[in-house]
Amino acid sequence: GSLCLASFDPATGRPIWNVEGPTEQFVASMVYDGKDFFAVGGYPTYHVISVRPTGTGDLTDSHIRWHETNVRCYVPSPVIVNQLLVVADDRGTANCFDTESGERFWQSRMGRHYSASLVANNQHAYLCDDDGVTKIIKVDRELHITSENKLGERVFASPAASEGSLFLRGEKHLFCI
Repeated sequence: GSLCLASFDPATGRPIWNVEGPTEQFVASMVYDGKDFFAVGGYPTYHVISVRPTGTGDLTDSHIRWHETNVRCYVPSPVIVNQLLVVADDRGTANCFDTESGERFWQSRMGRHYSASLVANNQHAYLCDDDGVTKIIKVDRELHITSENKLGERVFASPAASEGSLFLRGEKHLFCI
């Protein structure tokens, strides 16, 4: 949200908890690993935050597990695979964090810019950059790029997976792989 992360009861709309700040806007969707929520992004400053959602009220000083500011992610939502958080950012880099400790295992230039959210299946994450290049990585503590595929046109929309197929919407075409 604006100037905070917040949790609401879906049945009543009542606030459950909030974390104030640390920036004006969050755009990407939060992800959950069964214990913590992870928020990435922000404007005008950038953040990756792990929040333990076990309390009520203001959790700002008590439930932030870890917080990283050297990731310039604004729009793309991250993915979690085997307790590893993979984040693509505006500089065209990808990052891999341990969900428990926040330790960054790797950061690597993968493209020029990311707008599309990441998708994952099994042990792999799919990162599609704005130039239409999709890199498939095996998510691990070391970077393993297993495949690179060029669509030949720009892509800004997030991929969608369904029944063993990956759908990518380019500027002029819809691709099914």
